[in-house]
Amino acid sequence: MSFSLYAATVPTFCQMLEAVAGLLDKAAAHCVTKDIAPADLIQARLAPDMFNFAYQVKSTAVHSLGAIEGVRRGLFGPDLEPPPEDFAGLRARVTGALSGLRALAPEEVNGFLGRDMRFEFRDLRIDFTAEDFLLSFSQPNFFFHATTAYDILRWQGVAIGKRNFVGQLRGNSGR
Repeated sequence: MSFSLYAATVPTFCQMLEAVAGLLDKAAAHCVTKDIAPADLIQARLAPDMFNFAYQVKSTAVHSLGAIEGVRRGLFGPDLEPPPEDFAGLRARVTGALSGLRALAPEEVNGFLGRDMRFEFRDLRIDFTAEDFLLSFSQPNFFFHATTAYDILRWQGVAIGKRNFVGQLRGNSGR
């Protein structure tokens, strides 16, 4: 079996972004049922030196579709724009990333194999191949931010569990 960069990245990005969208729905419903201001969850963070929930959600889009776009350009840097400040804006960011990922042709992503690209942030520059960037930089960051968003909601009392984090599994359908 040959390696497919598309199969190793895009379906999992989509699975997890769908789960993040579900977390946003659960968080919004929690605010209504518990009479909590949405900003209390959106601005919540696990530790004073960590970014808030909104940043974590935004970063799942940055390290999925944003990473693919960076590979296309041959250059990726952090998205320094502030995250959306409400659930609707966060959901739009996630669904926009999902739409962009679903529009990708496997041939395009697989065609990135071996392509040179660079990560740049301030004075830091790291050269990668596309596959090393996606699999050793963006995917771990993607999972870190998805996990941290989930953890913030759990810590804030939102009724979610592991199934909410994992999302819809891609079982063997029809073979």
